[in-house]
Amino acid sequence: MTRPALLSLDEALPQLLAHAKPLSGVHRVSTFEADGRVLAQEVMSALQVPPQDNSSMDGYAVRTADCQLAGVLLRVTQRIPAGSQGSPLGQGEAARIFTGAPIPEGADAVVMQEDCELVEPSCVKVLKPMLAGQWIRRSGEDVTRGDKVLAHGDRLNPASLGLAASIGLAHLQVAARPRVALFSTGDELVMPGDVAPEDMAAGAIYNSNRFFLRAMLQRLGCEVTDLGIVPDQREATVQALRDASAGHDLILTSGGVSVGEEDHIKPAVQALGTLNLWQLAIKPGKPFAYGQVNRPDLSAGACHFMGLPGNPVSSFITFLLLVRPFVLALQGVKNTDIIRTELTAHFDWPRADKRREFLRVKRNAQGGLDLFANQSSGVLTSAVWGDGVVDNPAGQTIAKGDTVHFISFAEWLS
Repeated sequence: MTRPALLSLDEALPQLLAHAKPLSGVHRVSTFEADGRVLAQEVMSALQVPPQDNSSMDGYAVRTADCQLAGVLLRVTQRIPAGSQGSPLGQGEAARIFTGAPIPEGADAVVMQEDCELVEPSCVKVLKPMLAGQWIRRSGEDVTRGDKVLAHGDRLNPASLGLAASIGLAHLQVAARPRVALFSTGDELVMPGDVAPEDMAAGAIYNSNRFFLRAMLQRLGCEVTDLGIVPDQREATVQALRDASAGHDLILTSGGVSVGEEDHIKPAVQALGTLNLWQLAIKPGKPFAYGQVNRPDLSAGACHFMGLPGNPVSSFITFLLLVRPFVLALQGVKNTDIIRTELTAHFDWPRADKRREFLRVKRNAQGGLDLFANQSSGVLTSAVWGDGVVDNPAGQTIAKGDTVHFISFAEWLS
């Protein structure tokens, strides 16, 4: 029987995201607690930021008409700290002013204290001529009343929380967190702490995938239910999927998505719903599955299912390429693309592959990229040593000095 052609990533991703309809439900959360959440509505400003013209320096508020020549002497008539309001400034007068304090009426510049000389407590010498507007932050230069400051679908970060607070918002409306059930399949898997390294049975391995998959899901704002390890048995796999579908939006598994005799995910998902088993033209990470598992309460609809390969680097890379954008789309994020940066390869890759490759690399002190020596899909060390991947097209060799497309783990995992 002829096997179907491998699907390209550019073909698979749009098909996958077409299923990722934003989850229903909006939560009102404290702005303090909203980091990483996705906005469920536009945020408009009801005020100017800053609300008044204010000083960007410690110094003296002056009238530039009085400061056309260096060395002019001005009377210091008031002191304006931040949080207070000064009096109008008259001809020949200066106001001692501090960063953030409102500019008094009549003043049109600030002389920073380094450009002044205090002659006596009530007299200051301005050492340089002044220009109108110098060291003044204008009202509304950050945010104008009526501006849209944050968009529906924005993923919040510390800077956006500060911006929301600057316009007075103590709470924000955010999308519901995806509820994800996570489990691994494989009789060979053992949990760290359950068996000491010296007592490991022949063929047994520690379950590393469970740790990084759970961490990446949580970084993306998911509520994760860890269902542990499911043995390589058809009925056990069916039961695990049936149980996981209730109360979750997505089931994520690693292992068992190939077509071997001990790979039970495919028939188990098909017994409970529908499955698209995709063989993707990427390396690492060819086996990948998406489908839907019907919930026991049929009126509750179906739960999304995504199956990742068992090899750790394959699982890691397919998560970043496919699960990450899907989970963000469930939260209403509209742009899930990742920036690719053009950098110089400081290595040779003479073996072109039929599949699109994601090579683990690290930036070096010269601004180029070094390649991890062992690119096997089982070598998780490559993802720890590296700080990103080269996205290398199918059939493409790389020679030292070539320009390549680099994707940073830091951005992918943020």
